[in-house]
Amino acid sequence: MASPAGAADLLVDPTRIDLSPRNQTAAVTATNNSDQPTSIQIQAVAWTQADGRDVYAPTRDLLVSPPIVTIAPNAEQIVRTALRRQADPTVELAYRIYLQELPPEPTAGFAGLQVALRIGLPVFVQPQGGLAAPDMVWTVAQGPDGQLKVGLRNQGKAHVQVLDFALFLPGGDKPIASDPTMSYTLAGQSREWLLKAALPATPTGGRLRLQAYTDAGTIDMEVALQAP
Repeated sequence: MASPAGAADLLVDPTRIDLSPRNQTAAVTATNNSDQPTSIQIQAVAWTQADGRDVYAPTRDLLVSPPIVTIAPNAEQIVRTALRRQADPTVELAYRIYLQELPPEPTAGFAGLQVALRIGLPVFVQPQGGLAAPDMVWTVAQGPDGQLKVGLRNQGKAHVQVLDFALFLPGGDKPIASDPTMSYTLAGQSREWLLKAALPATPTGGRLRLQAYTDAGTIDMEVALQAP
């Protein structure tokens, strides 16, 4: 979670920002490892989810400084962010900070494709009531085509990031399905995955074992296989 994020020759550290009512500011180091100056634009957006999809909207809740900067070759730039509103009384707030490369003007005769780099950093603000936590409810259903629909409902007051998960037959040690998802489910939201699986028609006891690695800890549990 703390390792730098990189795209081409731009590195950003840390890769996630955690704020609270007592700690309302943070600093991010952007490093230009190239031999050319790099210009970036920094923008904060509010982050919500709907129907399992991320939704972003402009916000003034976070102040980022500087909003635009040019980093010299092999140099660093400190980007500071500050919370401009009160934390929510009970629920974690979520934002993202995007560092967008501003590509230089192409040289005369250039006929290639310029690709602008974009790095997104999640920002979470703990509620006023203290440390909030996720509350995960997992479900697995088998569809008529044999696919497995894995559902996660986060009933808690804070996000959960699922790094990867796998499904096993009871007593088995070889996954019948897995997904290196690296996805967030915000407080009060749900997410689903459709997976192909090497699954017998009726698993023993109608149950599967689910193992998931998350930023809230490792999950290892049995789940009932539901009808579609």
